[in-house]
Amino acid sequence: MTSSAVPSLFRLSFCLFILQVMNIERCCAATRIYQFKVQTRRLTRLCQTKEIVTVNRKFPGPAITAQEDDRIIVNVINMTPYNATIHWHGIKQKLSCWYDGPSYITQCPIQSGQSFTYNFTVAQQKGTFFWHAHFSWLRATVYGPLIVYPKASVPYPFKKPFKEHTILLGEYWLKNVVELEKHVLESGGPPPPADAFTINGQPGPNYNCSSKDVYELEIVPRKTYLLRLINAGINMESFFTIANHRLTVVEVDGEYTKPFTTERVMLVPGQTMNVLLTADQAIERYSIAMGPYESAKNVKFQHTSAIANLQYFGALPNSVTSPAKLPIFNDNTAVKTVMDGLRSLNKVDVPKDVDAYLFITIGINVNKCNSENPNNKCQGPRQGRLAASMNNISFNEPKVSILEAYYKKLEGYFTLDFPIAPEKSYDFVNGAPNDIANDTQAENGTRAMVFEYGSRIQIIFQNTGTLTTENHPIHLHGHSFYVIGYGTGNYDQQTARFNLEDPPYLNTIGVPVGGWAAVRFVADNPGLWLLHCHFDIHQTWGMSTMFVVKNGKTALETLSEPPTDLPKC
Repeated sequence: MTSSAVPSLFRLSFCLFILQVMNIERCCAATRIYQFKVQTRRLTRLCQTKEIVTVNRKFPGPAITAQEDDRIIVNVINMTPYNATIHWHGIKQKLSCWYDGPSYITQCPIQSGQSFTYNFTVAQQKGTFFWHAHFSWLRATVYGPLIVYPKASVPYPFKKPFKEHTILLGEYWLKNVVELEKHVLESGGPPPPADAFTINGQPGPNYNCSSKDVYELEIVPRKTYLLRLINAGINMESFFTIANHRLTVVEVDGEYTKPFTTERVMLVPGQTMNVLLTADQAIERYSIAMGPYESAKNVKFQHTSAIANLQYFGALPNSVTSPAKLPIFNDNTAVKTVMDGLRSLNKVDVPKDVDAYLFITIGINVNKCNSENPNNKCQGPRQGRLAASMNNISFNEPKVSILEAYYKKLEGYFTLDFPIAPEKSYDFVNGAPNDIANDTQAENGTRAMVFEYGSRIQIIFQNTGTLTTENHPIHLHGHSFYVIGYGTGNYDQQTARFNLEDPPYLNTIGVPVGGWAAVRFVADNPGLWLLHCHFDIHQTWGMSTMFVVKNGKTALETLSEPPTDLPKC
């Protein structure tokens, strides 16, 4: 063999090795099969025993685990008297919009006694996600983690932790949450606050009859742990902290971030966050605390924090627990500090050219009440009825699957004329001109926007002060977006500063109280996707709209055929 042939043979062998590795990774994508029985169980919390809706009688619900590019199949059997659907929060459902889960958007609900099989691939996704009910307020108890690990050959971009733990933050009501939503809608007034906050389903010792209902986390000194934080709450944003310890944020919404160390974090409902915790303190017991972030004025909310215990291995069982200190409930600076620290791990490909510019106002409305029974039906401000809107259009939820209606070209169920900007421009935060200062009425409609496949979209979300400003958690199904800017007051194109180098890539953004947020993304997932506030009360009142993304030109850019077992309305 000539000497010149040796390098060529080496290169050929190396190429064959790489191809073999790629084929091994491709062939090893697994199919993960689960069965979810949506059923009731009796649970005792806060001195009372009640029936709650669960999956497989677990609260919180069972964990789904997979690796990147795996297929997940979940057969959901509804054994309750209520309708039900499951949404796989943060999973993009590439070409599989039918399985996204929001009721009356991508599917009709699974009716009592019926079943539906969700079948989707976690294509090119890894990280912390979660699943939850997407009908009425059932997700108050119907939720659980969905953890997608990197492929076996792919390490974390940080030192492998000693262990991982999932921490779900929630809210708990003593009343039946389906009946509670109905009552709130009928009254036209605000919802009552939750009866407790919970950490992994446990309220902790600050609440009545709860001294033993405490989540316990034991750690080994000098080891580093990965905590997967999930805010599964439905109407409240939450601070989270651990006494005497610092948290290093390394992932948000299933995307790695530059490491950012802080004493506390704030998660909006629907947000996930991975943090590293190092056991570098004295061998004792420490409190884990979850408490409210409430940015709106004149709103009733639960003030009592949920408490869990962090115990070092070797600590005496009766040792004094160091208390955790949470920010005050309306600490906007603490929230901004966390948001300012979020950056994508590496430089990212933010769309520089934009095909569609959208300006979407979000806010609370007070509609006129013409009821003959105003004491019971007109309990909003000024004897009106509370509503919520985007661009002053309050979403009307139909009783059909809008995706199915769009796919089958059925007319009369929705329109494709959602405005890309509000009809009137004014000082959104501080008040309107005199001619519309007292006009808080929202227009009702089931309206969507339509985009060509591959459209590059920029949205400015503008908080409005029609009734009160507050931090709104806005969630987009089917896509993530780069948060390129945010600020207080009214958005001003002349002064706004955008980060186009390493902005965080999220699926849920807390639009700052009395402020704005700018996002960009590519609409490259055909289907019909919900955009909504992740406060359930605001979605109930109508703070939602929809994106239609048309099919592309190839099979890899085309929505799949509808499932044969798609539920009927």
